[in-house]
This record gives sequence, C-alpha cells and structure tokens, in this order.
Amino acid sequence: MTDLTWLWIPFTLVGALGQVARNAMQRGLTKPLGTLGATHIRFLFGFPFAVVFLGSVLVATGDHIGWPASGFYPWLLAGSAAQIAGTALMLAAMNEHSFVVTTAYLKTEAIQAAAFGFVFLSDELTGLKLLGIVIATLGVVLTALRPGAKGFGSLRPTLLGLFAASFMALSAVGYRGAILNVEGVSFVTAASFSLSIALLLQTLVLSAYLVVRKPGVMTAIFRLWKPSMFAGFMGAFASLFWFLAFALTPAANVRTLALVEVLIAQVAAHYGMKQSITAREFAGVVLILIGVTALVAG
Repeated sequence: MTDLTWLWIPFTLVGALGQVARNAMQRGLTKPLGTLGATHIRFLFGFPFAVVFLGSVLVATGDHIGWPASGFYPWLLAGSAAQIAGTALMLAAMNEHSFVVTTAYLKTEAIQAAAFGFVFLSDELTGLKLLGIVIATLGVVLTALRPGAKGFGSLRPTLLGLFAASFMALSAVGYRGAILNVEGVSFVTAASFSLSIALLLQTLVLSAYLVVRKPGVMTAIFRLWKPSMFAGFMGAFASLFWFLAFALTPAANVRTLALVEVLIAQVAAHYGMKQSITAREFAGVVLILIGVTALVAG
C-alpha cells in the first residue's frame, strides 16, 4: 500500500496560504460587523462549502459514514468551542495591532502546545526545547513593546494574541482527536465529515447567540453577503486542508510547519494592506521563528 502520510506537508502549506487570505478578509469585516460578526462569517458561510466538499468526497470515494465512535463528539465539541474563542480573540488582536505582528503572536501556538503537553500529558521537555520556549517568548515581548508607551495599554493586543494562540492549540488537538474517531473510511472522508459537523455546530451556536443578544449583527452579516461568502469559502477551503493534515500527523507537526504563515502574512500585509513592520518587530518575528525551530529540534 502506498504511504500517503507525507501529504500532510503540502496540505499544511495550502492551509496556511488559505488561512492568511481568510484572516485578511475577516479583518476587513471586523469594523462593520464587530468581532463576533466577523468571526461568524467563517462558520455561517463556510458550512455550505464544507457540505459540498463532503458530498464530492463521498461520491469520489464511495465511502459510507456510520455513527462515529463515542469519542468523536467530545473531541469535536472541545475543538469547535476553542476555535470560536480563538478566532474572536484573533480578530480582536488584529483590530488593535498590525496584521503581521498579530500573526506572529498566533504562531506561539506551537510553543504553548508543548507547554500544555508537559503539564497535562507529562511530555518530555528537553533543555533545547526549554531554550526554544525562552527565545520565542522574548520574541513575542520584543514585538509587543512600544517605545514611549505608558502603563499596560500596549499589553492588550499581546494578551489577546497569546490567548488566541492558546485556544487555537486546544482546537487543533480536539479536531485531530475527532478525526481519529471516524473509523472505517478514508482519511479524506474522515476529515471532510469532521469539518462539516464542526462548522454546523459552530454555525448553530453563534447564530443563536447573535439572534438573541445582537440581532442587528445577523442583519448586517446578510447585508454584506458578497464579501462574507468569499471569506466563508476561503475559511472552509483552508480548514479542509488543516483537517486533512490533522488526519495524517499529530497537530503539533502541522502547527509547527504552519509557521510559514508568518512570512506569507508579511508579504500580504506589505503589498496588500500597505502596512510596514519596524526593525524591532521584525527582530521579534525572527526570534519567534528561531525559538520554535529550536523547540522542534529538541
């Protein structure tokens, strides 16, 4: 049998590219829709595309999905809830800081996953891993410091980005756990099915919340259906490739390789959003990359 495990690498790279595009689109909708409204479009408008992806996969593979194993829904619920929280925090951080620097904060996800593994799963932390964590943390602090800033106001976007990374790390682990509990089908079907159910749950939860608490936001979302539809498609597209990668390799591997997103975001921000990055912020991004590299090497 042909070993397809290596496909997680191109899947991750495609997912990273799609995620940068989706994040940029969502960021542009944060002002008219608010943080939760911009968060919701990736689920509400992404779900129909996920269903189309799943239907196409089922036709192509001939797979038949039965009732998933008992662990599927707990893992999926954990991943879905963490993703909602992580996405909202990410957009809030992007609304207060540059696109590139916020993306750098989010890339501490791999570092935090290592720390979570040590605390909750007793994963080994070697000296090189610890060094990587220290270097990357210094990089985050360096990008956050603002010359002349008074008080703790400048820490707000940093904390938003770091907590967003924490929830994203938990989300990745949850989704991989869910995918592995879809048995008897190809990894493509398991990933597509998990994505569809996750987006369905997230759509129902956020739609209900917005209708009850902020009904005007749902109206605004449908008023901006054209840009929201494209953002939803890019969200479903990127997520599908993340899920395909999670089906083939541990989440830590995927999120580490996804660090290429920092470089993609820098190019997108420079040419698409006309945002500049200071030498200090660039040095911080470099330290984050060095730290994560040391973490993986360790």
